[in-house]
Amino acid sequence: MFRTHGSRAAGAAALLLTLGLAATACSTGQESTSGSDASVAPVSGKISITYLQKQGDQEYFVGEAAGAKAKAAELGVDLKVVNLGNDANKTISEVQSAVAQKSNGVIIVVPDPAVGPQVVQTAKDAKVALLTSDDQICATGPDPSSCAKESLVPRIGFSGAQMGGEVGKRAAEEYKKAGWSAADTRIVSAWKQDVTVCGDRVKAAKDAFNAAVPGVQNIDVATDNTPTGAQDKIAATVTANQGVKHWVVWGCNDENVQGGVTALQNAGVSADNVIGVGLGAYLACKNWSGDKPSGMKAALFINGKDVGALAVQTMYDKLKNSKDFPAEAFAPTTMVDASTWKSAGVTCS
Repeated sequence: MFRTHGSRAAGAAALLLTLGLAATACSTGQESTSGSDASVAPVSGKISITYLQKQGDQEYFVGEAAGAKAKAAELGVDLKVVNLGNDANKTISEVQSAVAQKSNGVIIVVPDPAVGPQVVQTAKDAKVALLTSDDQICATGPDPSSCAKESLVPRIGFSGAQMGGEVGKRAAEEYKKAGWSAADTRIVSAWKQDVTVCGDRVKAAKDAFNAAVPGVQNIDVATDNTPTGAQDKIAATVTANQGVKHWVVWGCNDENVQGGVTALQNAGVSADNVIGVGLGAYLACKNWSGDKPSGMKAALFINGKDVGALAVQTMYDKLKNSKDFPAEAFAPTTMVDASTWKSAGVTCS
């Protein structure tokens, strides 16, 4: 999807999860019948889990892996973490490899949701428990957004609607504070449009902003969720809208917003005419490390360590105690800016 995120100490993440995260996790209350959930036997000996991550070298996913490893060590779980990069083919081969190596459970962040049905079938055939983190996959088709709820694989991560809503609300606050007019302002919504959670985030941002500040025109920009990809696409959008004076930028993740802020800066738009609200904070914080003004005004901090730890705990509970997976469980988020990011524990990538 996206990379989403920053990092904190593994011990703090484990303590947070032990004391409160499970209590604050949200669940739809509906158990998924997809994947291998119904046919997985409890494990009496040592539990083996494989954690497959897209974009595993990005800061958020590095933090997610660290949180997963810390929780696995605490629980006595044998954990293997694999970086899939952006390779859908590697996704399938690594799931098959996890099965061959007798993993009891697989936690996966897919590079491409289209592999969902094959991943689900492979795990189901092997009676291996399957859990996703961050991004959704569907057991019956390539597009989770058009998937029946009962066919969505259980997911640990963040609420797209909640996150996007926070971004939209903060952008509206910054807009009102700036005193801009709708006539010469445009919103750029940038995201990889085949990633369901990205669409959820962007829609919620639009809804929250429009509820507070109606009438500002939005421009949807399809990107690959990378800073350079977003920068190129948003630069073209800026060129095509020369009469616009003020810009609001949000997207699926920090990469999209950072790309947009950079594109606007390169186009000669001053920082006080840009309101960028990131999602992740791991790139946004770089803008706040120096003395130069930045169009990045705030970002929602989402901590990968919390998700990795919660995913391993959830898988452990299933394999050791036959506890049903929640359809979804969410970790908490925090809005940060130039004055608060350090105290919030954000680590810049």
